[in-house]
Amino acid sequence: MEVKLLVNQERLWGRLMALAQIGMQEGGGTKRLPFTKEDKAARELVTGFMTEAGLTVTEDAVCNLIGRKEGKNPNAPAVWTGSHIDTVWLGGNFDGALGVLSAIEALQVMHENGIETEAPIEVIAFTNEECTRWNNAMIGSRGMVGRFLETDLDQLDRDGVVLRDAMREAGYVPEAFKQAIRSKESVKAFVELHIEQGKVLETEGLSVGIVKGIYSQLGDKFIVEGEAGHAGATPMHLRKDPLMAASEIMLDIEDQARKGQCVGTIGYIQAFPGGTNIIPGRVEFSVDLRNVDDPSKDLLEQEVIAKARIIAEKRGVKLTVEKAYSNGGVPCDPAIQEIIKDSCETAGLKPFNLMSGAGHDAMHIAALCPIGMIFVRSKDGVSHAPLEYSSPEDCRDGANVLYHTLLELAE
Repeated sequence: MEVKLLVNQERLWGRLMALAQIGMQEGGGTKRLPFTKEDKAARELVTGFMTEAGLTVTEDAVCNLIGRKEGKNPNAPAVWTGSHIDTVWLGGNFDGALGVLSAIEALQVMHENGIETEAPIEVIAFTNEECTRWNNAMIGSRGMVGRFLETDLDQLDRDGVVLRDAMREAGYVPEAFKQAIRSKESVKAFVELHIEQGKVLETEGLSVGIVKGIYSQLGDKFIVEGEAGHAGATPMHLRKDPLMAASEIMLDIEDQARKGQCVGTIGYIQAFPGGTNIIPGRVEFSVDLRNVDDPSKDLLEQEVIAKARIIAEKRGVKLTVEKAYSNGGVPCDPAIQEIIKDSCETAGLKPFNLMSGAGHDAMHIAALCPIGMIFVRSKDGVSHAPLEYSSPEDCRDGANVLYHTLLELAE
C-alpha cells in the first residue's frame, strides 16, 4: 500500500518551536496566559501562519482566532478543527499548540496543491482552554455553544484582575460575548488533534491513536475549618487541626478512586494562615474526579463526601464542599472514528482506540456537531510541564492523519 505522506514535517516542527519561544521562562517551561502580551504575540504569530496557508483570518466575540478555507459550496456547514495556544503556568510546547499548528499545516498542504473541498474548513485557536489565570476554563468553546455566562466575566485572577477588564484592555468588547454563538446548521463536524498527555500510546509503541470518548469529570472545593494555635503550646490531644483532617480525607479519596475505574486528583491545597509554627485554622483543597461515565463519577463523589464528613466529625472540624465544575462524558462519533481509522491506514499507521482522561474543547463543541479526536504520543506521558515532548516524527504522523480526515469530512 502506498503511504500518502503529504504534510511538511520540517515546517510544522519549526512553527511549533517558534511558538514555544513566546512565553518561554528562564528556568524552563512556557507561560502564555490569556489576554497578556504573550497571548497577543502568539496570536499574531499564528495569524501569520494562517495567512501563509491561504486562510481568511478573523476573531469572534469571545476572542477565538479563526482561519477559514472556503469551500466550493460556501454555504455548506463547515468542518472545524483546532485546539488552543494558551498554557498552564509552566507548561510545555505541545499541549494545544500541536492541534492548532497541525490543522494549519493540513490546510496549507491543500492550498499548495490546489485542493478544493466541497465544504469550508475552519481552524480555531480557542480562547482560554486552560483554567490557569481564571477558574473559567474553555471560554472560547463554551462561548461558541452558548455556555459562557455574563457572570463569568466578573471572575478574578490571582492578581485581582477581572476577566471583563482584561478582555477590554486587550481590545475586545466583553459584553458582546453572545455574538460568538454558532448554530448547529453552521458546522458539520469537529476534529481536534491533541497530545495524549498519558502513556497508553507509548506503551503500545504507537505514534497516533483514535479517541473513543472523553471522560466525565467534576471538580469540588473542600474547605476544612478547625482551630488555629501555637505549634509548640498546643498539646496533640487538644488540637482540632484541619490540615490533618484534610490529609486523612485526601488519602481516603485516593483509596476510593483506586477501587474503581475512576481517577481522583488533589491538584491544589492551601493552609491558612500558613506559618511554619502555626497550627492552621483553615485548609482549602481541590478535588478532581473523572470516570468513563457520569453515574460512576457522581457515585464516587457522594461516597467521598460522606466519608469526609465522618472524618471531619471525628476530628472536631467543620467541612464545607463547594461545587467548582461538572462536565459529562462525551463520546466521539463512531462515523468520524471510522474516518480517522481509514486515515491512519492511508498514512501507514496501525489504528488504535483509547479514551481521553483529560478535558478538551471538543467536549463543548459536541453540543453543536459530531466530534472526533486524534491523539499523538507523549514521551513518558508527561504534560503540563516543561518536559512535555512529542517527537517531530510523531507530530508529523498526527498531522498527516488529520489531513486525510479533514479531506474526507469536507467532501
